[in-house]
Amino acid sequence: MNDDRAALTTSEPYALAAAGEGLASPRDYFELLKPRVMSLVIFTALVGLMRAPGDVHPVIAATALLCIAVGAGAAGALNMWWDADIDAVMSRTRGRPIPSGRVTPEEALAFGLTLSAFSVVVLGLLVNALSGALLAFTIFFYVVIYSMWLKRSTPQNIVIGGAAGAFPPLVAWAAASGHVSLEPLLLVAIIFFWTPPHFWALALFRADDYARAGVPMLPVTAGPDETRLQILLYTLFLVPLAASPAFLGYASPVYGAVALIAGAGMLTMAWRVFRRREGEPAVKAAKSLFGFSILYLFLLFATLLGEALVGGLMR
Repeated sequence: MNDDRAALTTSEPYALAAAGEGLASPRDYFELLKPRVMSLVIFTALVGLMRAPGDVHPVIAATALLCIAVGAGAAGALNMWWDADIDAVMSRTRGRPIPSGRVTPEEALAFGLTLSAFSVVVLGLLVNALSGALLAFTIFFYVVIYSMWLKRSTPQNIVIGGAAGAFPPLVAWAAASGHVSLEPLLLVAIIFFWTPPHFWALALFRADDYARAGVPMLPVTAGPDETRLQILLYTLFLVPLAASPAFLGYASPVYGAVALIAGAGMLTMAWRVFRRREGEPAVKAAKSLFGFSILYLFLLFATLLGEALVGGLMR
């Protein structure tokens, strides 16, 4: 246990929660699930589910989405349990349920483990074993590989750890079809290569927070200029990758056009981040890229979802 984690356990809010003062509310437990991250997981999983071949019974589809959502929330709760010491010293996260003392680490751990077991077992038994196994691996990867190992040990934490956030379309595809193929792997690759420029943009204007918490994010270890270069390089690779489903015949020319137009916007903002290196213009460029990157991913997957819905109506 490091000093920050030890300091957290002696804080007044934590002591009140540990004493059973009943500080936690349903909203606090919902916050442990990282609902904003969960919403992205549900959306990308829905795309994987809808684009998988064959027809899926609505009950099976709903069960799969519920289990994937609960599994993502469980991973979020376990991440908050493990990272409580980091969260306590970062301005962006110190208000979360554990560092603020509203939920004890033991409660968060039990909550996360229970939801993890529930989501994996239900998905494996009621849908299929492959999807259950993939969900279990996703939770393990996010909690153990990323949170417990990579996050505190390497500036490549987001690069490698980003795989966990990229798996939901693959899990959903496997739930719907019982197998995996190139198309869902492309969806995984798009999210995987989108994650570094998205999070490094955030890290550029939150670098002091990460440095104070001892998290070796790229701006802290390699400096902001190297981070800007890496953002640009990843974006240059991401844009053609994101358009590739259209060129490989998995999506329509409409998707290809959306991917290229939105990709041009992503590249423009990445270039601005690369060029603007001082003062408020640099911060504004990083914040703009961070915000637009969310819209960019949404446009890609919303177009894929729209095509799947139209295709389903025409069958």
